[in-house]
Amino acid sequence: MSAYLLLLAAVLSRLVPHPDWLNFTLVGGALLYFGARRNWREMLAPMAALMATDYILTVYTYHYPFHTSMYLVTWAWYAMAMALGHILLHAKTSWVRVGAGIVLGPTSFFFLSNYVVWLGGTMYPQTMSGLDACFYAALPFYRNDLLSTAVVAGAAFGIPVLVRKLKGDESMAVAAR
Repeated sequence: MSAYLLLLAAVLSRLVPHPDWLNFTLVGGALLYFGARRNWREMLAPMAALMATDYILTVYTYHYPFHTSMYLVTWAWYAMAMALGHILLHAKTSWVRVGAGIVLGPTSFFFLSNYVVWLGGTMYPQTMSGLDACFYAALPFYRNDLLSTAVVAGAAFGIPVLVRKLKGDESMAVAAR
């Protein structure tokens, strides 16, 4: 249930208007958590929800025509982020594994999405300096993605551990009486 609530919060974090500088969404952390807590068949729901969100944002918020081909890399990354959560965190969750997911998720999206923008777009010249410029321009988004993934994944994986620890401390105190 908590994975679905986090998914709903991730969708809302994209749909609710916020200042451009904020660029703080719950998507990366939610996908890691969802992948860690669900089996492969259950990963269709977050894919459908995030794909629908991409459509809504493109057509109704930004007023652009929607072309599926423009989102294939993003959708592949959604699946990859859930697979990363499943591979790293499904069987065993530790702070090292969560930390690896926090770094690998946003970093893979940064390199993949910006390479595709450079390769298929017209904003940057098809040279190494153009690729450098593309990556440099995306650094503020990368920073915010790392931060938001760290906050969301840290809370999603850390709060249950903290609650269990506090309950354990309470039961030990009761047993000591």
